[in-house]
Amino acid sequence: MPGCFFNSLKGCDGAMTKEKNQSHNAESGKKSRAGDAAEVREQRLTYDDYAAIDDGLRYELADGRLELMSPGPTSMHQLVSFEMQRTIFESCHMNYIVFYSPIDLILSTYEVRQPDLLMIHRSRMDIIRMRGIEGTPDLVVEILSPSTLRRDKLDKLRTYARYGIPEYWVVEPKVGMLEQYVLQGERYELHNVYEEEEPVSSPTVPCISFTMKGIMDNIPSIRD
Repeated sequence: MPGCFFNSLKGCDGAMTKEKNQSHNAESGKKSRAGDAAEVREQRLTYDDYAAIDDGLRYELADGRLELMSPGPTSMHQLVSFEMQRTIFESCHMNYIVFYSPIDLILSTYEVRQPDLLMIHRSRMDIIRMRGIEGTPDLVVEILSPSTLRRDKLDKLRTYARYGIPEYWVVEPKVGMLEQYVLQGERYELHNVYEEEEPVSSPTVPCISFTMKGIMDNIPSIRD
């Protein structure tokens, strides 16, 4: 320390101690700020945080974490989605309202999903709000894409069961297959698997009546 040798030993020690304390406080301040930043990153996001995002991308909110819905759905996915919506509407529109993606299904402050299709009985229209669906629909449908396989068959299976959605369908458009899951207690049980000309029916939505062959026959051939 410049000039320290010309001062008393006590004064030199005091100056050195002061410098060490200043250095320690600065280091502590850096660690505190880093900890605060890490805490902010680890905080669960809410619906309001999710709704404020405006970057042109689509997300879902899964237990407070953003999940990017990218890339966009394939042409086959969209055609199957439209055909299923049209077919279900024809037989069920008197008693049910059919929504299709994108629509926010707000299951809680920290859980916002965008299923491909969902159905709500007209007696329960109070859960339909301007910003989306705030509550539990009667039926939810997800149509598989290569990028959503794990999310639809594992993550959403658990999520939709946890929030008490009575019935969940997973549709595989490549082979024209529908897996039907029905809520039993707090978890889903595989109720049936529909293919070809086997009539699709539902224990919770009685107006359902179609075949997967009827759906797939209306899908045009698409080149890779």
